[in-house]
Amino acid sequence: MSVVPSAVLDTAGVPTADRAEYWHEAVSRTFIPLDVVLREDAPAPATITSHRLGAAQVSLVRAGPQRVERSARLIARGGEDHLTLALQHRGTARLLQDGRQVELRPGTFAISDAGRPFSKELPEPFLFTAFHWPRSAVGVTEEDLRVLTATAFDTREDDTARLVGAYLDCLSRSAGSMEPPAAAWLATTALDLLAVLAHERRGRSVPEAPEAALATLARVKDHILRHLGDPELSPERIAEAHHVSVRYLHKLFGFEGVTVTRWIRRQRLDACRRDLARTATRPATGPTGGPATVAAVAGRWGFVSASHFSRAFRAAYGVSPREWQACARAGLAQGGAARPEGYGIAV
Repeated sequence: MSVVPSAVLDTAGVPTADRAEYWHEAVSRTFIPLDVVLREDAPAPATITSHRLGAAQVSLVRAGPQRVERSARLIARGGEDHLTLALQHRGTARLLQDGRQVELRPGTFAISDAGRPFSKELPEPFLFTAFHWPRSAVGVTEEDLRVLTATAFDTREDDTARLVGAYLDCLSRSAGSMEPPAAAWLATTALDLLAVLAHERRGRSVPEAPEAALATLARVKDHILRHLGDPELSPERIAEAHHVSVRYLHKLFGFEGVTVTRWIRRQRLDACRRDLARTATRPATGPTGGPATVAAVAGRWGFVSASHFSRAFRAAYGVSPREWQACARAGLAQGGAARPEGYGIAV
């Protein structure tokens, strides 16, 4: 019987004087680019044990005091499409993102978004489990993600948080003994629980969608993704192409708590973000042989107004399109090639 393989990183065999540099490089290489500063003059041994569960990765992280930071410069180097839930077992932590600071202690968990700057201070030896997924695998809206991000959930005071925490803890303890298909299925259930948590925090009931409606929604999304560059893409034209009413189209997206227009805008912004980073690392893309302009990238993905695009981009990612492009270029100049898809962040 095949089981989910594990990957173990251990600094016990590394000379004490070299552990800080080794840990920083190993964490960035294993997960995504980030700055790690250890708070010990003689760092104690640290370990990360990881398992792959379908689209998710679960990692048990044990180390000494440190500070972790994810800046715009590092975001441009890759991994920006991932979310991480850290379930604290020992020690404390302070997570700062989106202007909110939360205190984590054993029995609490919080989510960080690798697509926006954040920092995390761990002032004492700690142990936590980190679950990280591509944000596309989490079936919640951008607004829901903002509610979940940098919010402390206490498993001892909140019934839903207790259920989520208990499920994740059990899943992580069993990860190494499960067959891959079962592991992937159980990880999907964990994502469903996060969606329930988001709906509850926003005071909404959890919607139920029949199987036929979900199948139609999947076809509609595929159609949208294939026509993202069309500035005339609208709910009316989408509904007509699928022989449904506009009202029913809105109902389909209502199952996920998002409007059609907002879902399209999110996909366009993600496409622009990828293109801006790509044109920064492959500069000969403009009509004159120079870098593609922000306006050109925006137009390629259906934005008719460059100024509107810039405002939407900053609202979504915290930096302007030009700042994002500059960060990608700076990351390349420093030897920071973008990380491959499918990795999360262990913070």
